Formats: sequence, C-alpha cells, structure tokens
Amino acid sequence: MAAERLIEHCPIGCEGKLVETAIVLPEGPLRRCGDCGQLVSQITARAYASSMKEFDTPRGTLPTRRTQRRHDARAAKLFGVVRTLVHSNPGAAVKLLDIGCSSGALLKSAVQHGFDAEGVEPAAQAAEFARETGLKVFHGYLQEAHYPASSFDVVTLMEVIEHLPDPGALLREVWRVLKPNGVLVVGTGNGASWTVGLVGARWGYFQVSAHGGHISFFNPNSLGILAQRCGFQVERSETRRVSLAEPQETGRVTYRLLKVAAEMLAMPARLFGKGHDMLTFLRKLPA
Repeated sequence: MAAERLIEHCPIGCEGKLVETAIVLPEGPLRRCGDCGQLVSQITARAYASSMKEFDTPRGTLPTRRTQRRHDARAAKLFGVVRTLVHSNPGAAVKLLDIGCSSGALLKSAVQHGFDAEGVEPAAQAAEFARETGLKVFHGYLQEAHYPASSFDVVTLMEVIEHLPDPGALLREVWRVLKPNGVLVVGTGNGASWTVGLVGARWGYFQVSAHGGHISFFNPNSLGILAQRCGFQVERSETRRVSLAEPQETGRVTYRLLKVAAEMLAMPARLFGKGHDMLTFLRKLPA
C-alpha cells in the first residue's frame, strides 16, 4: 500500500480536483488546482517531517557574511513599505510579530528599524539562540502562544506559508491577533513565475532536499483567494527575479551567461508579476 500523501486537497480550500502536472519531482509530479492554480507536492507526512528537521539548529536561517548586506537591504525596503501602510500615532510604537522567526535575523532588523518586535518559532534550538541574543521569542506555534486579540499592528510571514498543509488555519489566527486595519506581510515563491515556466522541476525552490518542507506553491491568484477567505484584502503585491539555471547544473561560464540573460528578464518579470520571489501586503478587513 502506497504511503499517504500529506496534502490530498487544495490548501486554498477550492473544491476542484488536483491534477498532475509535467513538473516531476522525486516525490512525484506536482499537482495543480484547476480553480486557483496552486501547486502541491505529493510528499508523504513522514518525508515532510524529516525534511523539516534541517531548521532545528542554533543558527537557523541567519544570513552568512556574504549575504548579510543583501539581507539588510531587503529588510530596509520591507520595513519602509510597512511604515507607509501602518497608520499609527506619530511617535507611537508599532508592534510587530514575526512568525517563523528562526534564529531572529529579520526580528533583529525590525528592532533596529524601531519596531516593538517579537517572534514565534517552533524550532527549539533556533528559538533559544534568538532569545540568547536578547530577542523576545515564543517557542512553539502561533496558535499555542494565545496572544490576546488585536495585539499587533504588523505580522510578517516570510518564507513560511509554503511549508503549511493548511495555511488558512494560520491566516485566520493572524487575523485574530492583528489590530483593526493591521497588515500581514507574506513572502514566498511564485508558482506562476517565468522561472517555473522556463526551468520547471529544475527550480531549486521545488527541491525539498534543498529547501526542507517546501510543499505548497502559491501564485498571486491563489494567495489573493486565500487572503479573501481569511478576512484580508491585497493591499500591494510585487514579484522579482528570474532564474534560468541553478549554479550546480552548468559550468561557470554557462551559468554566468544564463545569469546575465535572467537579469535582462528581471525588469519585465517584475512589471508583469512573473518574478519567482513574491512579496504581498495584506490588510485586515473588519469581521
């Protein structure tokens, strides 16, 4: 008897069937929802749990010395946009919750940018590391933290939602803990990007061996539908970047040439919403 798949139905809540695609991974072909376009892995619950163990380390997802500058630049841009979207009294502290904060890289940046920030992290070692650096982090899942309703102005959910078999459950709890008109920021991959169309299964983001727990791949349409069903509206959405090859696939010269070609496609991809990095700002709607 075949092992049971972790996800049997569309994670967005659509009633249509999941149909196999031509994107074939070691777990089997990705399946697509005919209603919203969501792509779903055929991974088993056991394999999924095993892949998630990679995050339970003290360093978690801390940037390396080589990637620190890029992290700082992206954090500065992110929090600049958040400031424009959050309406608060001048001088009042903006309360921010980072879900899946790992060892605290983004959380630390939020504090440096003047937010009253704390985090939630289920990986014990990463959460403990963050706390040891002075950050306020709850070890566990958001639903276990039991925050009072309307506790936060902003919630960030960066590179987390693609790990969730049931993302709606988390978004509904986020809605509860956000203040009226609060903002949820979701960062994830775009399953409807030019990268997916051009390289398919070769896209590293699909590889659970490289990115543990990546099982559910959103697109602007599916994320917008989920947001609406959970009490949010899309305030702003953007995509960026195109990839034509992974570094290990080709020789150095060929990879550099493909990288130049990808950079030429980056601007039109951003204009048409076809980049593979997707950043979406959602506004909490009244009940």
